[in-house]
Amino acid sequence: MPIVPDGPAYGGDQDDHRGAARLSGPLFREQPPQARPYDTPQARPHRAAPQNPEPMPDAPQPAPQPQKKSAGRDLSAAIGVAFGLGVVIIASLFVVKAVFVGVVAVAVVVGVWELARRLRERKGINVPVVPLAVGGAAMVVAGYVRGAEGAWVAMALTALAVLGWRMTEPPEGYLKDVTAGIFAAFYVPFLATFVAMMLAAEDGAWRVLTFLVLTVVSDTGAYAVGWRFGRTKLAPRISPGKTREGMLGGIGFAMACGALCMQFLIDHGTWWQGLILGLAVAVSATLGDLGESMIKRDLGIKDMGTLLPGHGGIMDRLDSLLPTAPVVWLLLVLFVGQG
Repeated sequence: MPIVPDGPAYGGDQDDHRGAARLSGPLFREQPPQARPYDTPQARPHRAAPQNPEPMPDAPQPAPQPQKKSAGRDLSAAIGVAFGLGVVIIASLFVVKAVFVGVVAVAVVVGVWELARRLRERKGINVPVVPLAVGGAAMVVAGYVRGAEGAWVAMALTALAVLGWRMTEPPEGYLKDVTAGIFAAFYVPFLATFVAMMLAAEDGAWRVLTFLVLTVVSDTGAYAVGWRFGRTKLAPRISPGKTREGMLGGIGFAMACGALCMQFLIDHGTWWQGLILGLAVAVSATLGDLGESMIKRDLGIKDMGTLLPGHGGIMDRLDSLLPTAPVVWLLLVLFVGQG
C-alpha cells in the first residue's frame, strides 16, 4: 500500500498556505533582503558536489522483464513417474486382472498410511493404521470377487476393527481417532473398490482404462486451458490455481474423449453416452481435487507425501480418481449393464 503523506509537500503551488501567514499589504511592504557577509563569489563556502546524483526524472528506465509461468514442480520427474506408473497399470490391467487388483490394494495401503501419518503429525489424531491397511486391502479384493455386497460387508468389518483396535489405548481422544479412522476407510479403500468392481466385468479392462483415461484427460485439459487462458478463479480460498476457464476446458476435453471411448472401447456403448460420462467425470474429478485441497489446507501441508517425485504422494494422485470411480461405475452399469 503506498504511503500517503499527511499533508501536501511544500513547493510550487502547494506553498500558498504558507504565504497566507505572511503579513502583506500597503502597511507591511517587504524589505529588500540584507546582504550577507559571504554573499560574494569569493566568500561563499565551497560545497562538494554530490557523489551519487539522482537520475533525471525523464531518464528512460529499463523495461521489466516478463515473468514466465511455471508449473511449480519438477516437470521432467513428473513425466517420468507418470510414464512408469502408466506402464505398470496397463501391463497389469491387460495381462492378469488379479495383478491389477494387487496394484490397487497396494495403492490403498500406501494412501491410508500417508493420510494417517499426516493426521498424526498435524492434528495429533492417532488413526489405527493396521486395521485400516488390512481391511482396506480386503475391501478391494471383496469388491472384485463379490461386487458391491462384498465391498459393503468389508467396509462394515473394517469400521468395527478400527473401533476395537483403538480400545487398546487410553480413552483420551478415542472419538476423534475412530472418527478419522472410519473416514479414512471410506475415503480411500471403499471408493477404490469401485475400480475393482469395474474390472470384474467381461470387458472390465476396457472399462477401467476408460475411467483412467477420462480422469487424466480431464485433469490435463483443465490444467492446460487454465494455464494458458485462465483468468477467473474457481475456488480461490481452496485452490487458487484453479480457474473457471480451466474447468470448462477440462469438461470439453473429457466429453470429447468420453464420446470416443464409449463408441470404440465399451461394448454396446454409444457416443452420446460418452458425452454424459465425460461431463460427469470432469465434475467429479474437479470436486475430488478440491476436496483433497481442502484437507491439505486444513492440515497446513502442500503434499500428502514424497513417494512420487514431481507428484507428491500416492494420495496426491488419487485425489481425483477416488471420487470419480463410483460415478463411472454407476453410469457404465446404467448404460451397458454390469457385464
